[in-house]
Amino acid sequence: MDDFKHYTVMLNEAVDALEPQSGKIYVDCTLGGGGHSELILKKIQPSGKLIAFDIDDEAIAHSRERLQEYKNLTIIKSSYINIKEELSKLGIERITGGVLLDLGASYHQLTKQERGFSFSKEASLDMRFDMSSDFSAFDVVNTYKEDDLVKIFSEYGEERFSKRIAKKIVEIRKNKTINTTTELADIIISATPRVKTSIHPATRVFQAIRIEVNNELKNVKIVLNKILDLIDVGGIISVISFHSLEDRIVKQTFKYESSKCRCNDLICTCKPPIIELVNRKPIMASEKEILENPPSRSAKLRVVRCINRR
Repeated sequence: MDDFKHYTVMLNEAVDALEPQSGKIYVDCTLGGGGHSELILKKIQPSGKLIAFDIDDEAIAHSRERLQEYKNLTIIKSSYINIKEELSKLGIERITGGVLLDLGASYHQLTKQERGFSFSKEASLDMRFDMSSDFSAFDVVNTYKEDDLVKIFSEYGEERFSKRIAKKIVEIRKNKTINTTTELADIIISATPRVKTSIHPATRVFQAIRIEVNNELKNVKIVLNKILDLIDVGGIISVISFHSLEDRIVKQTFKYESSKCRCNDLICTCKPPIIELVNRKPIMASEKEILENPPSRSAKLRVVRCINRR
């Protein structure tokens, strides 16, 4: 796995926020290259436990080798949306320490040519986090109705020229199948008016398709809800998001669950809030980190602490 490229975003900030300590149970929902997991493991010796999730076989193989010396680690090949079911299999009813979520695609996934995430590299239209899945970017581009393409480009990519791009894709595929990333990028460029911007015309559409293929936004809502069911009093949830749509879901969920009143009735009947905000504004990557890894400039870290069981 020597070719596995990895950069751990906000390593110390995200892990320190968990206040890791021996004797407690922690979950890394997004194992990836193992950077966050390794630091957690170092800090929870000798008797803490870490359960790490990922659906990417390459990430799991790399991290399993990287972390082989740690005996208190359990790696599970499953989506983090299955956290409750998988922890139940291990006999774990409550997460006593904390949970880390590092959302979005990894550097390895985005830069490895054959994974099909990049519009600048010739590859099959893929974009799957889980390579065993039967559904890929090819299916979105070649089978979705025009209205559905417009919807995901607008909602998930916030693309202002969604209608033009969707119309062009449907027009092209009447005569031929769209197979590669560069084919799709060329179609997007041809459908997009020239505007002064440093962002490539295909950026937002590729993001939207990736989100659709992997159910990213729906899964964030699901996993946050399950984590809130599992977290024990005193446990901490640390979440890194990379674009406004993910961050909005995290922010709104945390705001709602930390509010004293959530019913809006004249006489409040709400149970006490289950979490408190550790940081009201998101923590951002340091200038030093942004210089070392420019994509980290968009990262936002939000942290909450459980104060009542759900």
